[in-house]
Amino acid sequence: MDMTGSVLVIDDDETFNAVLSRALRRRGYEVASALDAPAALAAAHAAPPAAAVLDLNLGSASGLSLVQPLLDIAPQCRIVILTGYASIATAVEAIKLGATQYFAKPVEVEAIVATFAADTPASAEAMPVPAIPLSIGRLEWEHIQRVLLENDGNISATARVLRMHRRTLQRKLSKRPAKS
Repeated sequence: MDMTGSVLVIDDDETFNAVLSRALRRRGYEVASALDAPAALAAAHAAPPAAAVLDLNLGSASGLSLVQPLLDIAPQCRIVILTGYASIATAVEAIKLGATQYFAKPVEVEAIVATFAADTPASAEAMPVPAIPLSIGRLEWEHIQRVLLENDGNISATARVLRMHRRTLQRKLSKRPAKS
């Protein structure tokens, strides 16, 4: 993508959205922003973006549900997923759905811009394998995220599969993921 390409920033955090949009404008991009899924789709229909920066959690909705509709509107769109709660399961799902890259917040704007310019999307081969095994807490977080994804985000169904009380699961999900 050239330096004058259009980028759609989709994040429900107004401050983060404004800061990222401003940073991309300073680098020569035309930027549109949206705070939720309906506004994002309306903006994409009005002006199909060359790239999109999409928050994984848009209020109560999953940003992953926007990947395919964005690609339907703009098939060559390079989609970067950002999240404060990264997990291997959601990263894999995002790439399978057609996202170009997946980053945990905080992320440098230069990394996002580099993704716009990259020739190929992220792949499993490009992801480094950690030298140190994941901690028990992180393994639990990853497993919960995988099961939650398999149950389409339904907490009650996920709790049943994990044989865990729903409130216990909600408490675990409300915490930040354990460090690797």
